[in-house]
Amino acid sequence: MNKEITTAVATIGLAQLLKFPLNKQATGQWNWKSVIESGNMPSSHSAGVTALATYVGLKKGFTSVDFALAAVFGMIVMYDAQGIRRQAGELSIKVNHLDDEIERLAGHDRHAAHEEEDRKLKEMLGHQPREVFAGALLGAFTGALSYLLNKN
Repeated sequence: MNKEITTAVATIGLAQLLKFPLNKQATGQWNWKSVIESGNMPSSHSAGVTALATYVGLKKGFTSVDFALAAVFGMIVMYDAQGIRRQAGELSIKVNHLDDEIERLAGHDRHAAHEEEDRKLKEMLGHQPREVFAGALLGAFTGALSYLLNKN
């Protein structure tokens, strides 16, 4: 694998691993699922694309076509993470709440009508702007560090 891909993938993995202790800090509970789930702090999408763009910019130059492609790709990914994906997650919260209300109004016990967890839509899809920003900071750091370590 080339160093750019290795840097981006390693940064995505690091961001996902950081979600474990950060989730514990935020909720007070250890949740191993946070390592493989989307959403939460920091955005691994933002971290990966920023690490890639940073490494490419330092290696090829910030005026190169390679950097331009990586940067535009990264901006689209980060916009999507905090925009469209976040809105889809918020819509899922409302749909799940509506489903709970229908069950309650119908007089069903929460667990009698169906297995609740199986029918619920995934609510954590996107990121808050601060999560995207934190991922971008992590990516800029790891991209620069990787470039410096591999400069020879």
